[in-house]
Amino acid sequence: MARALESPPASLPAPAERAEPAAREDRLARILAPIVIAILVVGGWEAIVRVHEIPHYILPGPSLIARELVESWPVLWPSLLITVKIAALALAAAIVGGVGLALLCSLSRWIEIALFPYAVVLQVTPVVSIAPLILIYVDHTLTAVVLCAWIVAFFPILSNTMLGLASADHNLRDLFELYGASRWQQLRLLRLPTALPYFLGGLRIAGGLSLIGAVVAEYVAGTAGTGTGLAFRVLEAQYRLNIPRMFAGLLLLALTGVAIYLLFGALSHLLLHRWHESAVRRER
Repeated sequence: MARALESPPASLPAPAERAEPAAREDRLARILAPIVIAILVVGGWEAIVRVHEIPHYILPGPSLIARELVESWPVLWPSLLITVKIAALALAAAIVGGVGLALLCSLSRWIEIALFPYAVVLQVTPVVSIAPLILIYVDHTLTAVVLCAWIVAFFPILSNTMLGLASADHNLRDLFELYGASRWQQLRLLRLPTALPYFLGGLRIAGGLSLIGAVVAEYVAGTAGTGTGLAFRVLEAQYRLNIPRMFAGLLLLALTGVAIYLLFGALSHLLLHRWHESAVRRER
């Protein structure tokens, strides 16, 4: 009787075996649910346009937008690359500036008191209102547009990194001090690993905001020619009442934003899935 109680019944699956089907079902649901919704929305949109015979210059159907996307690809693709380049430069500058300032603020309370309010001012000031001033005082158009996008993407990196650096366990910080760890050792071994999930969360937000800032800056700049970004192509299509091309450009911008979010989401999972609770899959 005691031997029977010690060994579990052979028919009961192990926790790992029970977790694998649940994980597969979860992944399948995450893929299929958005696809089903997209099919329903696109199909309903196409049906409404065809049944009511809505003119394409008012509301084009998805099929017409897809055809226009293919036909205008030689024009839209180079413009998309320019917009992505602007967003990438702005995001890189936001990472360097945001993380650097967050580290300085974490090391000196006086630096935080002196500089953080100005970062808040940049965040709450609409970039549309200051973009014309930047374009006036900065001669190089690309630099001005990148600066506008940087203003939008900078604050999420700064605030999330500062929050992460301040979230290190106080008991562990006391332990580090008890063992005589230097400020650099505390930063490298304790505070930076603690801040990594917060930084990655801010990076996901800033990635989309850098694209939004680039689009807004291109709208304000309104530059045509070889350096034209996708935002100006959308604006140009609006002026010419080429509404299908306008929708095609907006679709490309939306897909680019989704791709940026998925890229940084995958990066976050890659860096955190082995040790941080936010990325570790819970066994059911």
